[in-house]
Amino acid sequence: MTTVTGVRGKTAAYKWWWSWVTTVDHKRIGVLYGVSAIAFLLVGGIEALVMRLQLARPEQGVVSPETYNQLFTMHGTTMIFLAVMPLSASLFNFIVPLLIGAQDVAFPRLNAFSYWLFAMGGVFLNSSWFLGGAPNAGWFGYANLTSKAYNPGFGIDFWVLGLLLLGIASLAAAFNFVITIINLRAPGMTFMRMPVFVWMTLVTSILMVLAFPVITVALIELLFDRKFGTNFFVPAAGADLVLWQHLFWIFGHPEVYILILPAMGVISEVLPTFSRKPLFGYPVMVISGIAIAFMGFSVWAHHMFTVGLGPVANSVFALGTMTIAVPTGVKVFNWIATMWGGSVRFQTPMLFAVGFIAMFIIGGLSGVLHSIAPSDAQQQDTYFVVAHLHYVLFGGSIFALFAGIYYWFPKITGRMLSEKLGKAHFWLMFVGFNLTFFPMHFLGLEGMPRRIYTYSQGQGWDLWNMVSTVGAFTMALAILMFLLNAVRSWRKGEQAPDDPWDGRTLEWSIPSPPPPYNFIAIPTVHSRDAFWEQKYPQGGEISTGGRGDAVGEHIASGPAHAASGQGKEKGHPDIHMPSPSYWPLVVAVGITLGAYGLLYSLALAVTGLVVTLVGIYSWSFEPAVKQPKGKLGKDKKE
Repeated sequence: MTTVTGVRGKTAAYKWWWSWVTTVDHKRIGVLYGVSAIAFLLVGGIEALVMRLQLARPEQGVVSPETYNQLFTMHGTTMIFLAVMPLSASLFNFIVPLLIGAQDVAFPRLNAFSYWLFAMGGVFLNSSWFLGGAPNAGWFGYANLTSKAYNPGFGIDFWVLGLLLLGIASLAAAFNFVITIINLRAPGMTFMRMPVFVWMTLVTSILMVLAFPVITVALIELLFDRKFGTNFFVPAAGADLVLWQHLFWIFGHPEVYILILPAMGVISEVLPTFSRKPLFGYPVMVISGIAIAFMGFSVWAHHMFTVGLGPVANSVFALGTMTIAVPTGVKVFNWIATMWGGSVRFQTPMLFAVGFIAMFIIGGLSGVLHSIAPSDAQQQDTYFVVAHLHYVLFGGSIFALFAGIYYWFPKITGRMLSEKLGKAHFWLMFVGFNLTFFPMHFLGLEGMPRRIYTYSQGQGWDLWNMVSTVGAFTMALAILMFLLNAVRSWRKGEQAPDDPWDGRTLEWSIPSPPPPYNFIAIPTVHSRDAFWEQKYPQGGEISTGGRGDAVGEHIASGPAHAASGQGKEKGHPDIHMPSPSYWPLVVAVGITLGAYGLLYSLALAVTGLVVTLVGIYSWSFEPAVKQPKGKLGKDKKE
């Protein structure tokens, strides 16, 4: 039993697990997102390892062609929608309110609902393995591979409905963070004083609000084709199959930036801290992030250079794709300039940050090659594209997110991760990653098509496929090392000081882990690096302590840090946080039951609808904050 006192105005006893089920605390929801995302990362990784075993040697029979197609589809879908996006959402939830000096997010229950529906959507998608077969048409679901005529099982229906559930969850989270960032910033935190990670969270959330409705429309049309006999993607009825590609990639290319912009935000926080310098070119970094998001909607057809759009369309999208490399290059040069001349400390978060820059440059350069339509025609649907994709999304997003995990783990848990294991994790993953994906450039240039489940001997692909498989298992070892480090450190790691890295932003001014209310008094911000100015009011002082031990005298004087005097468990009697609620979970369960009902039973669908409506009604009339008995409650009533 865990006792929660004071903070929510009323002493309440919960079983440990029930306190997590009913939580609306943005920090706990961030932890739930992170743990779930790591679990799905392992699932997607296992799917990848099985595929690499199948391709390690020619003419293998590890899995059947149908199973390989299911693994391929679920690996891509899992990694994008169930691993990388929720890992970003985990950091959004935990860190963004701390960075802007807020005590909570704008809509705590909506935040909880977004997590539970995401979790239900992930379970729904993966349950297809046990209920007749997983989706098998690729994570892009090209028509007419998804039509009822060619794919009569339930796999595609699971994919369609699962993505719809995940889309609703993503939109709920996106609206919440847009409102939180705009309305709940601390006094004095103008837009041009916001940390870059907050900016990238805002831009990413706006991208989700604009991009997800497009894929939602496409998925609903596909669902209607499969369930009700409509003809949106049926060529025999006069439909154009290229319509699906347009709808998918109008969403799909902004989705690439939904995955990479949070990573860029993480790097923009880690580099200044470990270089002991302000971020170089802050206004340009912000503007380039906005430009990338805006231009991301204008380059979708570079995925379609070989479908016959014609030379004019190809030329326009080729130029647009080359142009979007400019703001991306601006970010890379500014990151390098931030390190230049700084007092660089190569601790684990910094290693992952520098690794991100190196891998992202390689992925960006191969992306520029794809922007040249004649070159793309040769590389299209080969392993060269697979190499590019993974250098951007794994070498980019995953490396940066690990930098963020190592950077903020002390703040999240109050424990330090092992540096020795962290550095071993980095080097194993760095070597394994390049062993896995760099040879795919050669395979692509030698003509190996992507999405094939086997190949014959004598084509020159044997060596590089074996190297890629060895690299994949090396990466698996690296991830296991991270899990060992995280579990050991969380349970009995070294206690983390409040400011272990001598950080620059507000989250380092409060205890580790933070109290439920974050800040006793909302801080007033006077500069871009608010906490740095608070510690070093003269501007030029630099501590020599790598763990913040030389700056304690500066930290203790800060108003935000006064929260530590209250203790991490006692709370503060004058602060009333939102009360726990299980109705967001009930609504998520109802929607998921409805999705299963659309596949199996009208009665189950109606049951899901009833549960959803009851949950929404009860949620609507539940008091946001339960007032305590006594004077404060009487005053509120009056």
